[in-house]
Amino acid sequence: MSVKIIWHGHANFQIIGTGFNVLIDPFFTHNPKAVVDWKDIEPPDLVLVTHLHGDHEGDAVEICKNTGAMLGCVVGAAGVLHERGVPEAQIVNGIGFNIGGTVRHKGVSVTMTEAFHTTEAGAPTGFIVTLPGGFTIYHAGDTGIFSNMQTWGELYQIDLALLPIGGVFTMDARQAARAAKMLGAGSCIPMHWGTFPLLAQDTDEFEALLGKACPECRFIRAEPGQPLALS
Repeated sequence: MSVKIIWHGHANFQIIGTGFNVLIDPFFTHNPKAVVDWKDIEPPDLVLVTHLHGDHEGDAVEICKNTGAMLGCVVGAAGVLHERGVPEAQIVNGIGFNIGGTVRHKGVSVTMTEAFHTTEAGAPTGFIVTLPGGFTIYHAGDTGIFSNMQTWGELYQIDLALLPIGGVFTMDARQAARAAKMLGAGSCIPMHWGTFPLLAQDTDEFEALLGKACPECRFIRAEPGQPLALS
């Protein structure tokens, strides 16, 4: 199966394959790392939001309203996004889902995980996304490191981990390298860096620390707007 992932900067990722198009944390407007507008991407059929902060919720409401995409997020946050304009019929289960729960859409399985952060409503979350054919991606959302990452790694074979490394508001490079080891990740794309001055401005430290903490995990350098093939 031909699958590609596109990093649109910050924590914004799009996963596209035959019959599915998943967008996570669709922060385009006011995202200095995004090189395209949301109106110019391949329209998603599922939009996932890890938590209600502007740099993660982003353009979710407008994207769902204009494309007909389904919205997947935690109960509570779903209610807020419904009030902001997402039709109830376009919200997974009508009310969202919750940590530990799994939903399926067009052959893609999405399991919600905990994250340790803050949020406007509901709870901060991450997602384990299992694609048709079994390739599995963990999007950590905004979080610090937590020991249960090891459990998620034991339950699911994480082929690709999308981990924040920016520090200040999330894990830093050292914590993220250890998180990759705990997850048993096959490869890793760092995220949530370089967007704003307070965050880490490059991936060099993370790449070096990952090589020491988890040499079996392949570091992948993504560039905003550039598709990467997954296998």
